[in-house]
Amino acid sequence: MKKSEIFVSIALDDQKIPEAISWRATDAGEKIHFAKAINISLWDRDEAGTMKIDLWTKDMPVDEMKFFYIDTIGAMAQSLLTATNDEVMAQKMRKLCEELSNHVESERQKGDKE
Repeated sequence: MKKSEIFVSIALDDQKIPEAISWRATDAGEKIHFAKAINISLWDRDEAGTMKIDLWTKDMPVDEMKFFYIDTIGAMAQSLLTATNDEVMAQKMRKLCEELSNHVESERQKGDKE
């Protein structure tokens, strides 16, 4: 059986706030990649529930964080469609992404005018 591993490293400051997030995957070679945020969700077999890790570095702007979550929901919509063929649920998730994108863009435009 083939085995693949993903390694994540979080560098924290004195207040335990993430300063750097890096990762590498055995299938992607030895190159280390850097990220401003990470969102990991696992379905725990024994608990039959979701376990989550959400971290972001202190240099990640708020608008990027919002788009990160919008992109995550969009990717989940595609994964859900591929896995279950549930067009209704995937479409509702995509619609939510569109509404949230419009909201963030509207906020950005208001900020530009001020």
